[in-house]
Amino acid sequence: MPRIARLVVKGEQTVYHVISRTALDGYVIDDVEKEFLLKLIKRLSLIYFAEVIGFCLMGSHFHLLVRMHPGEEYPDDEIKRRFKLMYGDESDKKPANGQIPLLRTKWASISEYVKEIKQGFSRFYNKLHHRKGFFWSERFKSIIVDNGDTLINCLAYIDLNPVRAGIVEKPEQYRWNSLGYHFQTNNKDDFLSMDFGLKEFGVKTPKERLRLYREFVYGKGLSQQEDKKGAVNFGISAFDKFKYRSRYFTDSGIIGTKAFVARHYQTFKHLFSSKHEKQPKTIRGLYGIYSLKRLAES
Repeated sequence: MPRIARLVVKGEQTVYHVISRTALDGYVIDDVEKEFLLKLIKRLSLIYFAEVIGFCLMGSHFHLLVRMHPGEEYPDDEIKRRFKLMYGDESDKKPANGQIPLLRTKWASISEYVKEIKQGFSRFYNKLHHRKGFFWSERFKSIIVDNGDTLINCLAYIDLNPVRAGIVEKPEQYRWNSLGYHFQTNNKDDFLSMDFGLKEFGVKTPKERLRLYREFVYGKGLSQQEDKKGAVNFGISAFDKFKYRSRYFTDSGIIGTKAFVARHYQTFKHLFSSKHEKQPKTIRGLYGIYSLKRLAES
């Protein structure tokens, strides 16, 4: 069966929720491997036009919430600077004639960015464990994510992975997710974006956005637990959406406001398997957020 093309937005800033799983059995990504994977993501995010909003590294898979910027935002001098960074500050390497447009296209690509992360980690893992062969399952998932409400909900879902897995009680206790990174390192290296989906609501300072995001996470994922006991719930509550795995955050093709989903569907509808016009579907428990799901992902 031929692969279905990935949904990739060209020429505008776009947020993607990326999920990639190992092909190996068990929880094979231990602390040493997670440390390398995080360093690799950080290094490649300085080269690619990738603004990392959130992440979570687990024993069998990883999540990234990343905003890819179009290459047109970057002048030639910035391409040259990143090229030098790729080879080290001491390198005198420069892009060859005609290479700058190719690099501009490559470094704006979500597919190239994730592929380089996966290939770099596979080489490290195989060398560390004296093995050969594939490490990752064949393809990674990517979901187009709207800004604002959708982004902050998706980020909270990602940060709550170790809570859902029973590894920690609070997401900031986990060393390998974005909320833990903010609280344990204070994001001193500016690796993570301070967006949190709150810029759209006029929250100006990064410190205030982080405070409000943490309150949002607890409101959505933890503090509602007591309220849920003994309550009569019709449908799926917001707590359930975050406390348990949700297919909307992992299996949708596009997720966002109704207008956002409908607009992108018109661009990509030839890639959906349905012969009939698809309509954005509401997500119960998340007011104003809609999704479209594809039957296959490449």
